[in-house]
Amino acid sequence: MRRCYGFEEVAIVPGDVTVNPEQTNIDLKLGNLTFPIPFVAAAMDAVVNPRFAVAYAKLGGLAVLNLEGVQARYEKPDEVLADIAQATMSQATPLLQKIYSQPIQERLVGDRIREIKGNGGICAVSVTPANTKKLVPTIVEAGADVLVVASTVTTARHVSKSLKGLVFSELCKSVPIPVVVGNAVSYSAALELMKTGIAGLLVGVGPGATCTTRQVLGIGVPQVTATMDCAAARDDYFKKSGKYVAIITDGGIHTGSDLCKAFAAGADGAMLGAIMAQAVEAPGHGYHWGMASPHPALPRGRRIKVDTRAPLHQILFGPTTVTDGSQNIVGALRTAMGVCGAATIAQMHDVEMVIAPSIRTEGKSWQFQQACSQ
Repeated sequence: MRRCYGFEEVAIVPGDVTVNPEQTNIDLKLGNLTFPIPFVAAAMDAVVNPRFAVAYAKLGGLAVLNLEGVQARYEKPDEVLADIAQATMSQATPLLQKIYSQPIQERLVGDRIREIKGNGGICAVSVTPANTKKLVPTIVEAGADVLVVASTVTTARHVSKSLKGLVFSELCKSVPIPVVVGNAVSYSAALELMKTGIAGLLVGVGPGATCTTRQVLGIGVPQVTATMDCAAARDDYFKKSGKYVAIITDGGIHTGSDLCKAFAAGADGAMLGAIMAQAVEAPGHGYHWGMASPHPALPRGRRIKVDTRAPLHQILFGPTTVTDGSQNIVGALRTAMGVCGAATIAQMHDVEMVIAPSIRTEGKSWQFQQACSQ
């Protein structure tokens, strides 16, 4: 077995040259689309609804609407979300299972997409491989800008009872919008998926704040190693094909330091759930839950309380009112890039990292004593 590393075990080494943070370029490119903020709001019901998607788009980011969640199952999803937030801890998982047992309504799929587009937002939507073929015509007709096909683990080759399952190469040729797939954590799986023509790859299995896949199934790879391995596949594929596939680290990011380390590990973007769920504009009422939480037979995730802490603009750009690194995350990334002498995300991929398990606690005894006393 080889040793793998998560965010808490590594640190970024400052560069020999520094750059003014305001002069850094942090754009994320997906196909022919460019986003000034490289953070993707996760396709979770507690994070993204049409209103949030529009608000985030106007700030420069991309939010992904879950088309297999309450927005596509209920005429009045706000009422359903309020019920989830009001449930006790023991009631939460059974209630989620009941709520998500209602059928997806294709009419609502189109309505939600048109709502985002009609209010001036860039629209990204997420479906699982099982429902992609069925919903793609409606998604394209309604005018979505990005299609995300996501599951706990995604591969280019899938064995099932279906005579012909979802073939990503055919999907990418048949839709006129960028296709992002996930999730993957290995070099070989990433490389095979890139060869199908995708525009972006989500990286991460089990690191999310609400996910218990690692606890229930024992599956996953620490996020720094997973990002590095998939980024290596991206670089090799680019050298051979000339096509660049964006690597989007998905899960396990709770602070600005985690974000910065993800980009140093090779990410082009980062998908954020818990941090975004803390925004005033988020629809989860201070709660957050994963898409595997309502599985009817093997729920892998739990509803967690993240609190409503600040407006979305403050979480992104500050000014921060906390010291835990959960606000002004755009400023954190730009500052880290400046300290490392990286003017672009691509240059950030080349900075040095070291194994440093004690980096967060070294010399911080006073901070921890005061935190415990509070």
